[in-house]
Amino acid sequence: MTTTPAPAATKSPAPPPRSVLLDPAFLRLWAGTTASGLATWALPFVLGLAVLHRDLGAAGLGLVLAARTAGFLAAVTVGGVLADRHSRRAVVLWSALAAAAAAPLLAAGLGRSLVLMTFAAALAGAGQGACRPAFQALTAETVEPARRQQANAAMTMAVRGSTLAGPTLTALLAAFLDVRTLLLGIGALWLVAALAPGKGGAVTTAAEASPDAVSPSAAAAGSVAVPSPRTGFRAEFLDGIREARRHPWFLAGLAALVAVIALGYSATSVALPLISRDRYGTEWVLAAAMTAYTVGALVGALVIARLRPRSQGWAAFAGLGAYGVAPLSLMLPVHPAVVVAAYAVAGVGIELFNVPWFTATQREVAPDKLARVSSLDFLVSYGLAPVGLALIAPAIGHFGVTPVLAVCAAACLLVPAAAALVPTARHFARTAPVEERAG
Repeated sequence: MTTTPAPAATKSPAPPPRSVLLDPAFLRLWAGTTASGLATWALPFVLGLAVLHRDLGAAGLGLVLAARTAGFLAAVTVGGVLADRHSRRAVVLWSALAAAAAAPLLAAGLGRSLVLMTFAAALAGAGQGACRPAFQALTAETVEPARRQQANAAMTMAVRGSTLAGPTLTALLAAFLDVRTLLLGIGALWLVAALAPGKGGAVTTAAEASPDAVSPSAAAAGSVAVPSPRTGFRAEFLDGIREARRHPWFLAGLAALVAVIALGYSATSVALPLISRDRYGTEWVLAAAMTAYTVGALVGALVIARLRPRSQGWAAFAGLGAYGVAPLSLMLPVHPAVVVAAYAVAGVGIELFNVPWFTATQREVAPDKLARVSSLDFLVSYGLAPVGLALIAPAIGHFGVTPVLAVCAAACLLVPAAAALVPTARHFARTAPVEERAG
């Protein structure tokens, strides 16, 4: 007697991962990042209002902003070491509280003591700098790997949205509030940044790190990477540099960022106001181009939140190289709409690079060294921008706008292309994805 075989059970497809925007822990982290972004971008605008109200001189404004940048650069590496040594959530808390404490000091010194304002600005910059790598590492703790690209896109949208909303909201509030009250409001935003994020979760496992970054027993257990025994600050920072050197794609990306920020971004920041005034005779081109850049970046973040290129490193470097169209558009006597469109393209491209870059760093770098490696990224990015600005202006005065823009455009196009040729750059990973190796 024969029997009819039972039909094989069919596997139901796995449900798609829930959107990261529905995760309360991530939303708390996103709220904190947004608040810190608004506070960061509002401060220079509020201090500019103080100059208009004659509570602060132009030289004093330059000194205060320089002190904030110096505080940022001094604290970003310290924050990276501390965030790898202690709780990332605690580093975010105390660094944001430091920035919040700077706000009433700025208000107290306004029109009374430039020394106090300079100290307060350095404290605000230090708080901002220390929390950046901690926020980056806390994202990896809060969001599982499959949703990190979407999470990083949401984070960068918060930053770009802050560049639009921060000055606009400040200008609206300035119609009803004085400068001291606005400074206290910035302190309140930093309090939100300090208190909103949760503790994060241990979702970054040692298995995510490369095998030689963790012990075999820890990798086999899939446990959270445990930092090595406590050493000195300098030794821990150098350990972060050694971890960065393990990833050729990271060093190549850092070199490409240097070219685009120190040359491309600095050149266009100096040249765009001059060309808007001298060639087009209006400030409209300057305002429209900068707005188009931010809007383009928001569009780029929306696209990359869902886009998964097979060769994500090559795609990211192509996006970074797209910034070269901005200085190119300023070289030629084109219609103003072309300049605005070029800046929009540059904005899209920069986020097509940033989001995969952050995601790959969170995936490839050893979890217990992530904040230190991220601090190197921020140190180079923010540290070389003032250097580029300081050198570009004399170069334009000596050689002229067009030759300087031509060199900067070439650097923006060629350096990312060269970086894409570095081994491991194609996928922002030391090994190709599983599906490509299988194919």
